[in-house]
Amino acid sequence: MLISYNWLQNYFEEKLPKPEIISEGIIFHSFEVEEMYEKDGDTIFDVKILPDRAHDCLSHWGVAKEIAAIFNIKIKDKKYKVFESKKTELDIRVEDSKCLRYMGRIINNVKVGESPEWLREYLKIIGQKSINNVVDIANFVMYDLGQPIHSFDLDKLDSKKIIIRNAKEGEKIRTLDKKEINLDDSILVIADERDPLAIAGIKGGTKAEVDNSTKNIVVEVANFNGVTTRKTSRKIGILTDASKRYDNELSPKLTELAMNAITDLICEIGGGEPEEIVDIYPEKVEQKIVSVSASYINKRLGSDFSNKEIESVWQKLNFSYVSNRDNFEIKVPFLRADITGPHDLVEEVVRIIGYERIEAKLPEIKQPQKVNETFSRILLARNKLLEDGYSEVMTYVFRDKGELEVLASASDKNFLRTNISDGLKESIKLNQLNLPLIGVEGVKVFEIGTIFTKKGEQMNVAFGDKKNIKEMTLDEFVTLNFGEIFDKSEDLATLISQSLGDSVTRVGDQVFKPWSIYPFISRDIAVWVPEGTQPEKLIEIYKSFGTELLIREPKLFDSFTKPASQTGEEGKTSYAFRLVFQSYDRTLVDEEINQIMSNITDKIVSLGWQVR
Repeated sequence: MLISYNWLQNYFEEKLPKPEIISEGIIFHSFEVEEMYEKDGDTIFDVKILPDRAHDCLSHWGVAKEIAAIFNIKIKDKKYKVFESKKTELDIRVEDSKCLRYMGRIINNVKVGESPEWLREYLKIIGQKSINNVVDIANFVMYDLGQPIHSFDLDKLDSKKIIIRNAKEGEKIRTLDKKEINLDDSILVIADERDPLAIAGIKGGTKAEVDNSTKNIVVEVANFNGVTTRKTSRKIGILTDASKRYDNELSPKLTELAMNAITDLICEIGGGEPEEIVDIYPEKVEQKIVSVSASYINKRLGSDFSNKEIESVWQKLNFSYVSNRDNFEIKVPFLRADITGPHDLVEEVVRIIGYERIEAKLPEIKQPQKVNETFSRILLARNKLLEDGYSEVMTYVFRDKGELEVLASASDKNFLRTNISDGLKESIKLNQLNLPLIGVEGVKVFEIGTIFTKKGEQMNVAFGDKKNIKEMTLDEFVTLNFGEIFDKSEDLATLISQSLGDSVTRVGDQVFKPWSIYPFISRDIAVWVPEGTQPEKLIEIYKSFGTELLIREPKLFDSFTKPASQTGEEGKTSYAFRLVFQSYDRTLVDEEINQIMSNITDKIVSLGWQVR
């Protein structure tokens, strides 16, 4: 989410630390700041709010509360004007439990028009377009507090009745972004007595759109089931900032604050006379109380935080609590849905005090480690095959046929494999095509993995080359190669140790270089040289003139000698090399490789040698 530094400053009397310090504090205590940049005299933070905190931190207020806790700065209390509202005729009916709370309020005689400059600038700085003052205020409150809001033109409704219901089969709605959406009975809508007005929690419709001719409005501040909203959003292909917030299960308590905020701003900016609020709240959320002790926290963190330090965390987070010696009874704020037990409070303590306060040390292992039988057999099999010159591969578990079909898989591979050998054959075929690039004579590969049949899962081993592939169970392989399978774990551990021996050694510092994604070109060249000339002389030439495109050591694949008795002159030796060229940034063309080979040939000829 884009967060404005100047917007945040409105939450504090005290001057905030510099943006760089704010960014660092957020990174080390709360969230990742993906980017920070200057814009129109402001600093913008692109903060990656993770799902576990999206319900309370997808807003400037949420981030401001984090900053207050991190830097121990007092945050302002939210205060809004209280209106003496007249009686209302607004009738709200909630017909489905997917609407957890619905607050509605009529505001009469509103002057709809252009927003004041400060409001336009706040929205512009976070990339939002100004529409009109009523719509802008709703957007501002959402980005400020995290609660989506929608307003309807009261005079465009069939009556003063709003119904929250499932859509009817065949109903349609034209959304504010001019899309025609076909509805069905799985989609929750806001409707008047005749038509849908909005898709609940996602997008408003054009029927009751607020425009410059609007005089009387109905303000909607509601809470909808997160799972339902998410499914509907995906079904109709519309993702909005509002639906994103409902996806993460906002607290129904937030609607009260947002209703007061938007009423205050609309009456201040656009005038208006608010009627009383209609609040449909069938199942009220109760405040959670979670107890945790200092000893519990320190035991799980390996820390020695004092009671005073821990207590300071609750104060910085503005948590209400009661303490009794080293025990704390926390009243969890309604907006903190992520705190469900004492383990969550442990996380709050360590992130606010600072992860650097935790000493890095290895845990003590008080009892001997048990050997995992299956893993041990895999080690034995892998080590044996590696010693025999095989290379390990991993092939796809999904196949185009089999006994067990998997739902929601790729259309051409929706079965679990019943053997490993099919995938191994494909791997061998692919590697055969790339032998010049790999620089080996042949392909010997193996795989250890799970197969799936109607009788259950089984760990198998398959190994071989292009001519011969064997497949067997893991236990059969170990039995054949190591005799009887040991029953006692310590015997198996000894066997593993003996089989590994000194075969696993450490290699000095090496730098990994990834494979090029571009195709390679291989060229063979055979040269007659005087008998007794070492092939290294030719290798030096190939490396010198091959440029950086020569990616492998030139490989000698054939040599023979014609002695002087056969030539009538001095003896000659033929050396045939394979040169492999490849680029890391482009596809090579024959012309550039032909030029390299021509330069190599010219050098060879200049030495009096002959290219065959």
